[in-house]
Amino acid sequence: MSTYLDFEQPILELEGKIEELKRLQDAEMDIAEEVARLSEKVERMLKATYGKLTPWQKVQVARHPSRPRCGAFINALVEDFTQLAGDKLYGEDAAIIGGIGCFHGRSVMVIGQERGHDLASRLKHNFGMPKPEGYRKAQRLMKMADHFGLPILTFVDTPGAYPGIGAEERGQAEAIARSIDIGLSVTVPFITTVIGEGGSGGAIALATGNRVLMLEHAVYSVISPEGCASILWRSAAEAETAAEALKITAQDLHRLGVIDEIVAEPLGGAHRHPTQAINTLKSALARHLDELAGEEAAVLKLQRQEKFLAMGRAA
Repeated sequence: MSTYLDFEQPILELEGKIEELKRLQDAEMDIAEEVARLSEKVERMLKATYGKLTPWQKVQVARHPSRPRCGAFINALVEDFTQLAGDKLYGEDAAIIGGIGCFHGRSVMVIGQERGHDLASRLKHNFGMPKPEGYRKAQRLMKMADHFGLPILTFVDTPGAYPGIGAEERGQAEAIARSIDIGLSVTVPFITTVIGEGGSGGAIALATGNRVLMLEHAVYSVISPEGCASILWRSAAEAETAAEALKITAQDLHRLGVIDEIVAEPLGGAHRHPTQAINTLKSALARHLDELAGEEAAVLKLQRQEKFLAMGRAA
């Protein structure tokens, strides 16, 4: 892992010592015992650190540049994936990728927000911030899935919908609202996973699933902590305070009934062991898809609508 977060500095120092010892190793110096001792200490520190992350620290983990992105999940989980492009109205938006493939022995429609993994890909995918044409592409694919009876899998990872003037001129708010409406109206199994950062309406446009899962260190919020802090405290420096108040962690949201399951991440976060994180999610998705596959179409639609209407409703 090339990038360490601020609160991981003690871990960085220990892992640096391990690497230095390995470089110094020669035929006359046995360092295996010392490396093993330091490695055990690193594991203990990771358990202690990641066992008590604050909401703001979880935001940093969710945004980690090495965290597996939507494309990595699709490539590992979906066989014979055929990407579909364009909204048939305006153009193609690379911030949302989607298409047909095979998961767990079933043909499925897969849709997700892609942030990119380096500067070039982040620019190509607009840092995972979709424009109206991206959401209208998602609408087209959800309708196609409903028509052909394909379960829908969505992967949410966006700081929010693109806020530019052009996006507003092309109907950003309407596109998001329409995506939510279609997502609530389809009659096929619909499973959403928040894999990183679920930001505002830009996230929920793809998240109206019968089951909503979150990776252990993902976050899901109506507004970013920085945006909330700028509004309430007139300073983005209060982002840590805002993150605490917003209840954006998977643990908070599961307790509040907003999500259905927390999917465990490897020790130290998904960015340390992406393959392990993806395989754990694969098992959870397969289990939920099996459970939903036997439900009637009308039941799936009604259950999904009641699920979201009940959120926030006073008892």
